[in-house]
This record gives sequence, structure tokens and C-alpha cells, in this order.
Amino acid sequence: MTAAYTFDIFSTLDGFANHDGDWGGYWGKQGPEFLAHRAAAYRDPLRMVLGATTYASNAPFLDAGFDRSVFDGWITRMFASPVTVLSSRLTEPLDWPDTTIESGDPVEVVTRLKAESDVPLRSHGSLTLNRALLNAGLVDTIEVTVFPVISGATGVDRIFDGADDFDLELLEARTFDRHTQVLTYRPTRHG
Repeated sequence: MTAAYTFDIFSTLDGFANHDGDWGGYWGKQGPEFLAHRAAAYRDPLRMVLGATTYASNAPFLDAGFDRSVFDGWITRMFASPVTVLSSRLTEPLDWPDTTIESGDPVEVVTRLKAESDVPLRSHGSLTLNRALLNAGLVDTIEVTVFPVISGATGVDRIFDGADDFDLELLEARTFDRHTQVLTYRPTRHG
């Protein structure tokens, strides 16, 4: 039995994963229903799979002096999960507890992790890594949270730039707080 791999990503309606504007986290659109959904998604045991850039962007929050009580529950749970970081430039030890670094080919590493893991694999962000894994057929589900904003002027990092063509089977669609949609898809290579 292979472990399921979920590419979990936040997005604007126009397909950006990040911004360089004054939107704030969640583009200012988080609500209690959405945060409860996120907490439930990270409640059960899982293994996080991250690229070096995503790990590095989270590393400052792992400092022993950082007050993690400011985080939403799902983020605290994500930080408490075991993590595999795919990187050829980082070296151990890392500040994230229960973290291992894999420097090999990401496709080979994730193929092995899927075969060996007894818990689901999940990756939040890590765009370059997840596009490569999607193109290699290793992503079982894509969970896109669409925040009700268009950030054409301040949007950064288009989610699927560099991805191949895929048909998406909608597995679940939910709306939280009357405005934020979480869409879960099963990707299949087109053609």
C-alpha cells in the first residue's frame, strides 16, 4: 500500500500563491470555519514534505525564542509533524524537530517515501517541488484553497507555471465562512 500524497496550496482567484502587498496572511480572508477545517486536516498523523525554500521561509518561526502561540492550530500541528526536506544545499541538523534532509532526486525520494510511509504525505507550498512531483505522476490529490481576492498587481508565484497539462476530477468542494473555497482534485495527465 502506498501513502497518499497531497499538494496543499493557498491561492488567489487569479492563481497566485503569495503576494508582496499589504494583504496579510490568508489575504485577510481567514474565518473560524476555515481555520477549523485546517485544524481537522492536520489533526491526524502525517509526514510533511517540503522543498528547501519553503523550509527556509518557516525556519525563523522554529527558533526556540519564537512565541508559537500566535499561530493558528493547524500551523502548530504542521510544525509538530515529522518533515522530509528535499534539498541539495541544506545540511542537518535543522531546527524543525523530527526533520530529515533528502538530497537525492525528488521524484525518487518521494516514490520511496510513498512506498515506505505508514502515514499520508502532505506538502503545503513548495511550488517548484510539487510541480515536479505533479509532472512525475506522484501527486494523488491537489487541495487548493481559493481566497476571494484578485491580486493581479501584487501577486507572486503562479501556482501551476511549469506544470504539464492535467485533467482534474473534483473530489470535494466546500465553502467556508461564506467566501473561501477548498477544492480537492485528483489529477490525471491530459492526453
